[in-house]
Amino acid sequence: MNAEPLRRYLEFYRDLGVKSLYRVAPPPGAAARVRDRQEAAPLPPEPMLPILPSLSPEDDTLEKIRADIGDCTRCRLHQGRNKLVFGDGNPQARLVFVGEGPGADEDAQGIPFVGRAGQLLTQMIENTARKEGIPLRREDVYICNVVKCRPPENRTPEPDEMEICGQFLFRQLAVIHPKAICALGGTAARALLGRKEGVTRLRGNWHGWRDIPVMVTYHPSYLLRPYNQNAKREAWEDLKKVLHLVYD
Repeated sequence: MNAEPLRRYLEFYRDLGVKSLYRVAPPPGAAARVRDRQEAAPLPPEPMLPILPSLSPEDDTLEKIRADIGDCTRCRLHQGRNKLVFGDGNPQARLVFVGEGPGADEDAQGIPFVGRAGQLLTQMIENTARKEGIPLRREDVYICNVVKCRPPENRTPEPDEMEICGQFLFRQLAVIHPKAICALGGTAARALLGRKEGVTRLRGNWHGWRDIPVMVTYHPSYLLRPYNQNAKREAWEDLKKVLHLVYD
């Protein structure tokens, strides 16, 4: 990598508050394979993007991630925060739910999904599992959000806020490495998949974050609205697919 792009790259992560970068070594023989492919190509090789270092150390843990976040002031969301909401549940969970961000109840308690939407999510997990004959309770899964601080008036997180907090979300998912992820709502879907389509277009089908299957479904707060009866039925069907993939 040339010095100027490397400098800009390092400055970018410095501004995000990242203090350490960890380089993952390429697999054995990778350089030779690239060289052989370039020598055999009849046309000049296309410019290759630089291999950027990983942001996660190989021995990463949830405890290290929480310590790295610290008393975070990396973006504007910290200004109205009461408590940072990191995540909750089984650190060895086979299933992870990812929401948008904390609400008022979560901001007060420091635990994700404890308000009305959280109570509905708990019912969805436990009731659907029981009907499908799967012994599963909320504490068996892991629940977190794209952003760890409550957005003002529960607004949708801005792209830069999602990007700054996203590095910690991705580290959480990499450490837990569940068998599947359930993305609750459009914000979680955009953060994990980089897709602009709405939940209605994405739900019901499997997608992927790295090597982990991702199911997109409606956020529980959307299902609390009385006119969304069809969405409730669809969300339960989505959850059934997730539970059977993970626990069958």
